[in-house]
Amino acid sequence: MMLLFLAALSPLPAAAQSDNPALAPHLAALDSRDFAAKGRAVEAIAQLDDPVVVPLLRTLGAGDLYRRKSDGLFFRAERDGRDYKLFDLQSGDLVETLSGSAVTRIIVNNSMRGQIDALLGSLTLRADDPAQRLAAARTIFEERDPATLPALESAIAAEDDDDIRALMETARAAILVADDGALTESRLEAVSVLRAMGGREAMVILKGASGDEAPAIAEAAAEGAAAIEQTMQLWGLGQNVWYGLSLGSVLLLAAIGLAITFGVMGVINMAHGELVMLGAYTTFAVQEVIRNSAPWLFDYSLLIAAPLAFAVVGLAGVAIERGVVRFLYGRPLETLLATWGISLILQQAVRSIFGPTNKEVGNPSWMTGGFELGYLTITYNRLWILVFALAVFAGLLALLKKTPAGLQMRAVTQNRAMASDLGVKSGFVDAMTFGLGAGVAGLAGVALSQIDNVSPNLGQGYIVDSFMVVVFGGAGNLWGALAGAFTLGIANKFLEPFSGAVLAKVLVLVFIIIFIQKRPRGLFPVKGRAAEN
Repeated sequence: MMLLFLAALSPLPAAAQSDNPALAPHLAALDSRDFAAKGRAVEAIAQLDDPVVVPLLRTLGAGDLYRRKSDGLFFRAERDGRDYKLFDLQSGDLVETLSGSAVTRIIVNNSMRGQIDALLGSLTLRADDPAQRLAAARTIFEERDPATLPALESAIAAEDDDDIRALMETARAAILVADDGALTESRLEAVSVLRAMGGREAMVILKGASGDEAPAIAEAAAEGAAAIEQTMQLWGLGQNVWYGLSLGSVLLLAAIGLAITFGVMGVINMAHGELVMLGAYTTFAVQEVIRNSAPWLFDYSLLIAAPLAFAVVGLAGVAIERGVVRFLYGRPLETLLATWGISLILQQAVRSIFGPTNKEVGNPSWMTGGFELGYLTITYNRLWILVFALAVFAGLLALLKKTPAGLQMRAVTQNRAMASDLGVKSGFVDAMTFGLGAGVAGLAGVALSQIDNVSPNLGQGYIVDSFMVVVFGGAGNLWGALAGAFTLGIANKFLEPFSGAVLAKVLVLVFIIIFIQKRPRGLFPVKGRAAEN
C-alpha cells in the first residue's frame, strides 16, 4: 500500500514535464511500434493547448526525442560519446547525462515527419514572430495537408502582414486545388491564385490538376500551367543573359590587362594567367593576416587586398618586362616561349610557398547571399564583380583618355617610331604599360578569388579565353575588350544548355576563327598612321 501511495504521488510516466493530464496517454502511444497509433497520437497532441506541444513535436520530428526509463519522462537528447545529454523540452536546460541503456529513443518514419511538419506549420501560424508565421505558411504550402485548412483560414483572417498573408492564401489555394470535395467555385478561384503566383511550384501543382475529373478545373489548370511555363521561358532567357553578363565581367577582368600589353607592345604574354593567380594569392595572404591579427576587419579584406594586389602584381609585371621581355621585342616566337617559361616558374614558386592545394578565400558579408528579381536569381558576389569590372574599365578608359601617361601610351600604340622621334620614352612607356596590364590582372585575381578555387592552376583556365576576347574585340582597344567579353560570355551561356560547356567553348572558338577571316583586326581595330589598312 505504501508503494502504491508513493506511485500516486510521483509524476505521471509520460507527462513530458507538463501538468496536463490529457497529454500522458498520447505520449505513452508514441513509445510503441505501431506507427499508425503514433500518427494518431501526434494528431491528438497537436490539438492540445499546452506550451510543451510545439517543442515536443519539433524534437520528435528531428528524431531527438528520448524517454528516460527510470520515470518515463521525455527529453531532447544529444549524444555525447556513449552517453546522452538530456535537455528540458521547454527551457532547453541541461538536466543530466545518462548512459545509452538508461534512455529509449522515440522512432519516427518519413510519413510521420511530413505529418509533424504540417502540424507544426498550423501551430505556428499565429506566432508573434513574423519569421515563424512565414515559415509555417511555407511548410503548409509544401505539405498541402487538408487537415490544416481550418487553422490556415483562421490565420489568414487574422494576419496583418501582406507578404505573409499572400503566402498563406497561396498555401490555401494549393490545398483546395487538390481537394476533390471542395466547391468548384473555390477550386477555380484557387487555380487563379496559383496562376497569379507563378513559379515552378505553382506550375507543378497546376499540371497535376490538369487531369482532374472536373472538366472546368482541368481546363483552367492546364491553361494556368501553360501560361506560367511561357512566362518562365521568357525569364529563363533573362537568366541566361545575366549569366552571360556575369561570365563576361570575369572575362573582361581577365582580358583587359592582356589587351593593354598586347595592343601597345605586341607582346603575347603567356604568363598573364599567372599574374591573375598572383592577385588571388595576394588576397589569400591579406585574409590570412586579418584572420590571425584583426578578424574584425574581415569585411574590409577585399578593399585592402585590391590596391595591394595591383601594386604587387604590377611590380612583378615591370620586373618581367625589364628583365626579359624588353630584350625580345620584334621576336614574337621567342617572347611567347619566354613568357610561357615565366608562367611555369611562377606556378612552381607559388606551389613551393603556399602548397599545391586549394586555398580558402572567404566572402565578406556584403558579398554573401543574393536576391530574386522576378524569376531571376542574382548573387551578390557576381553582382559586385560586374560592378567592379565596369569600374576598372571606366578607370582605365579615363587613364588612357585624360592623362599624359595615357596620351603617351596611345601615341606609342599608333606609331612607335614617330612617338620616339617626338621625345616619348618608348622603353619607359613599355615598362609602365606592362606593369599597368599586370596590375589589372592582379585586380582580376582579387575578383576571381571570390568565385573560383585559388590554386596554382587558377590562371590556366582563363588565358585562352582572354586571348579570344582580345582577338575578337580588337587588340589594344578597351571598347573591343568590353564588347568581346560580354558577347562571348552571353554566347557561351546560350549555347551551354544545348551543347554543354565544353562544346560551347569549341563552337565559340570556331566562330572566332571564321570571324577573323573576315575581320582580321577584330571588332574595334586600332587606327593610326602605322596601322595596317
